[in-house]
Amino acid sequence: MSAPSFSSFSPSFSSFPDLEAGTSKTTSIPKDRDQDDKRRGKKREGRDTKSKDRDTKDKKRKHERHYQKERDKEESRSRQHSKDREQVYGDFDDERLKAAEDSRELGRVDDAGSSGAMSPPLYFTDRKGDALNVRFGGLHAGDIPRYIIVDRGRTVLGLDRAWKVVHRGKSGVEIGIGGRRKMPALTDSSSRRLLAAPTRRLLSLSKDKDKYEEVEGFIRLPSGRKHKDDQSYRSITLQKHDAASDESGSSSSEAESSGDESDTTLLTSLQVTLKSLEEKLTADPASVPTWLSLLSHTLSTIPLDSKNATKARSEITLSVLSRALSVHPSNATSRALRLRYIKAGEEVWHESKLRAEWETAVKVGGIEIWLEWLDWRVRHTEKGIEGVVNDAKRVLGTLGSGEQDELGKLRVLWRVAVAFRDAGYVERASALFQAQAELTFKTPPSLASTLLETQLDALEEFWESESLRIGEAGAPGWSSWLASGRPDPDPHQLPRKSTDTRTADAEADAYRRWAALETLADRSQQLPTRTLNADDAAESDPFGTILFSDVRPLLVALRTPRAAHALRMVWLAFLGLHVPGFGAALGAAEDSTDDRWADAHLASQAYLNALIPAEGDMARLRITADAQAGVLVGREREYRTGFGPVKSWRWGVLGALEGIGEDAGAWRMWMREDVVGVDQGLVREVFRQCRRGGLEDVEWDVLALAFEAAVNAKGATKLSKALLGSAPDSLPLWAAHARLERLRGHTDDARKVYQAVLVSSHPHRPGDGSVWWDWAETEWLARKPDATLLVIVRSAGAEGTSGIAILRAKRQLDGLLGQVSGAQWKEREAWIKLRALLELLTASVPSALAVLDGHLGALEVGSAAHESLTVATLALLYYHGTVLRNPMPPVLLRQRTESAIETYPSNTVVLGMFLEAEKGQGIWGRVRAMLGESTVDGVSKEKDVARRVAEVWVSGWDKGRWEAEQERTRGGLSAAVQDDRTRGSAILWRLFVEFEIRVGQLAKAKKLLFRAVGECPLAKELYLLAFGPLRSEFSGRELSEWANTMAERGVRMRQGLDEMLEGWTEEREARVESGSEGEEEIETRARELRRLRPY
Repeated sequence: MSAPSFSSFSPSFSSFPDLEAGTSKTTSIPKDRDQDDKRRGKKREGRDTKSKDRDTKDKKRKHERHYQKERDKEESRSRQHSKDREQVYGDFDDERLKAAEDSRELGRVDDAGSSGAMSPPLYFTDRKGDALNVRFGGLHAGDIPRYIIVDRGRTVLGLDRAWKVVHRGKSGVEIGIGGRRKMPALTDSSSRRLLAAPTRRLLSLSKDKDKYEEVEGFIRLPSGRKHKDDQSYRSITLQKHDAASDESGSSSSEAESSGDESDTTLLTSLQVTLKSLEEKLTADPASVPTWLSLLSHTLSTIPLDSKNATKARSEITLSVLSRALSVHPSNATSRALRLRYIKAGEEVWHESKLRAEWETAVKVGGIEIWLEWLDWRVRHTEKGIEGVVNDAKRVLGTLGSGEQDELGKLRVLWRVAVAFRDAGYVERASALFQAQAELTFKTPPSLASTLLETQLDALEEFWESESLRIGEAGAPGWSSWLASGRPDPDPHQLPRKSTDTRTADAEADAYRRWAALETLADRSQQLPTRTLNADDAAESDPFGTILFSDVRPLLVALRTPRAAHALRMVWLAFLGLHVPGFGAALGAAEDSTDDRWADAHLASQAYLNALIPAEGDMARLRITADAQAGVLVGREREYRTGFGPVKSWRWGVLGALEGIGEDAGAWRMWMREDVVGVDQGLVREVFRQCRRGGLEDVEWDVLALAFEAAVNAKGATKLSKALLGSAPDSLPLWAAHARLERLRGHTDDARKVYQAVLVSSHPHRPGDGSVWWDWAETEWLARKPDATLLVIVRSAGAEGTSGIAILRAKRQLDGLLGQVSGAQWKEREAWIKLRALLELLTASVPSALAVLDGHLGALEVGSAAHESLTVATLALLYYHGTVLRNPMPPVLLRQRTESAIETYPSNTVVLGMFLEAEKGQGIWGRVRAMLGESTVDGVSKEKDVARRVAEVWVSGWDKGRWEAEQERTRGGLSAAVQDDRTRGSAILWRLFVEFEIRVGQLAKAKKLLFRAVGECPLAKELYLLAFGPLRSEFSGRELSEWANTMAERGVRMRQGLDEMLEGWTEEREARVESGSEGEEEIETRARELRRLRPY
């Protein structure tokens, strides 16, 4: 509460404190002062008779000083006497004694004497008074005594000692308890009311935007002087006319201004926007973007982190979109409106109504709606994994045989495989990919033109023979098996289950040990087993061996080259090798939401360790200064690299071996931390056995080299030489080999490759632009600008580095850009970058940017080509200013990265360079604004899974701010799991729970885990968190019920929990039964103290 202000008391004499009624010491002071004056006068007269020759002015000055000194002494004695009187005034006050006696007689108090002795005076004497009181019958307001300040201005006479004067102003004094003035805070009720109050416009806007009115093409300039006319009668007439016109004009302007004020001050900016959108919808009710904009602006009034936000936003969404679907027939067939309408209805509708709405939506058709329906069925299945298979069969039956339909079938297969793995059926998911790969890549020539059912019957014979299949070492394939006469398999070559359980056996707690064994088996036993080498473990787990009937309903015919290439790319992504942008490239990038389940690598243990900083690393940063010779010296800020573990950009923006940074330490698509936890042997077999021998194999081989480079660069060089031996004329393979040499730090070897490939050949072969750029970039990053200039001039067909040669090279490069306009974009982009680098080396940075901006302006914003050239522009500035340390205004890179991240918010290459540009700036606001729920023109921007995960990593980018940003990170993850775009993602739920665990909030993590398994009932890894990191929050009874829930929902458990618990007693339960409940509390406090170390 704010301190009250006592400007005046009530004009009642009962409110005034009482002074002493006895002998007044104050009245004796003037008499004493008169006697002192007489004595001082006699002394002055004596001094005057003895020294009459002194100056009169000196005597007067001395007299004044002496008089002032004596007066100060007298006032000091008077104040001391007043203090003494205040201590004992209760004993000599007749009025108090009379009041106490009256009180005792009336029985109001028990001991008024003691209380009166300690109470302050009841009144004070007003010696002036109001002379006109009797005449006018009351006190004049100006003559009423307001208050008297005592105790050196710290208290008010008559108030309790607890109230102190905290502020003195013109209008009075302000008092408060404690002596400190309390300032209003953001949490006060008054502040909250101000923040919650709607905004209002203080200045009304005029409809006329111009300050001066235009009359017949001219603006009449006002004049300060009045010019008199020669003819006075005309001036009088004109004055009357002008006065009338001015009067009418002023009245009309006042009416207009009042009308403007009444129109504008009542509407906020949001209301004006909604009004304009409603007008647009009235004119064009079939405009889907306008409806979506209206919905976003309406939802902007309810933040995601507010109370009951999910339900309120869902109801608003249903209200707006129900209008949209009914107002025009074409809106009813809009996939975007239908999907948003149904997602909002999931929160408020009954299950029967939701099912009916989905049946209405799937009639619209389209793979996007069918995939959303399938995802909903996976999250709300009642029949376990078999129900998912039946739903997938329904979706596959609605798709045709075109290229887009085949890609849609492949997306359905991918979704079902992820559902298998999440539920613990990893072998079945791997078997699904093995069977589809055999059908696509190893079909016998005699069966290539037959029907799908015929091919499946023949494939079933191969499958039931239990021979080696694609992905297993030494597998010949279906076609070779059939050509060699159907040989029987060798049992010793068949895959076996892993028996290494040393990590899990180290756990003493039975629940933890069971969870560790389940996790280890799911990660190590990916390929299905065979009945030929079945052991006791396999017999006890019937789901390890996969029959052909388990996967046959999901197999499809992929006859187009693009779909066949996409199959092996999907298999790589399923194995943990994420290819940025590939999932969105399978469908419409703006409508695809496959990343909610496809980016499962972001929830792996290696990525979680990289995303969330360790507690030990952050503890040493709590000390922000060191003492040197008694002086505190602040520590230097520590940053992580701007390029984090999340890799996200559009398909084709960066190549598999392209990177950002210097060659040896370049940040690229796959690095060593990206292959941690990946089955390297299985991935190598997939790369080797899924080659087709066509043009797509060049890209496939480069991906294989990128994987080997992430594992071991030397092994990648050997593989590259082997591939070049079979295709010596392939420019992409030569370029990849040179990049491998650069990654190893062998710049000279890479230079030899470029010279051998480019100098001795025709200068303008198709595809050589990328190789020329690689060579120029190599020399540039090696800090050899002259060699770089020579390479660029050679690429244009000229020689030398003279001015004429450079001008000829520029003209030649401009001509080449016109000739390759119809070529692949990456080839054309290479020539653009060569032209810009030539301008940078010979002119300036603005000249190079002018070249790049000219080509960017010709591209469509948001396209893959525009995003790729934007990244290339930023990389050019980053290399020139940050890596090579050339003089360049930092604002160039900072402004361009800020603009690029607004256009491409999910591109982590742009995000990395944005963070690198912000290092050392000390302005966390720009980074913080990027982490929040940003809006554009009032419309909230949707964020995909990669962007949400990257924001968690950015929160710990500045190592000293991680603890301060934890609440913001928690809010971002909370918004992510509730947002329509990313709702129901097991990846984000796993990250959210892991975040709470690693920051020590185990109770919050437990609550989140219940919500997570409700949203994702088939996610086995979420269930296992209760048995592992959250073991201390769950009792044995709760964990047993947890395991029963897993069994009811169809989640696979390789070993029963009861078998693991047999003969084991939980130590904590034994302690509770013995009555030692206090030890558990001591352990909890000890864990909390360990978490708070070193403080």
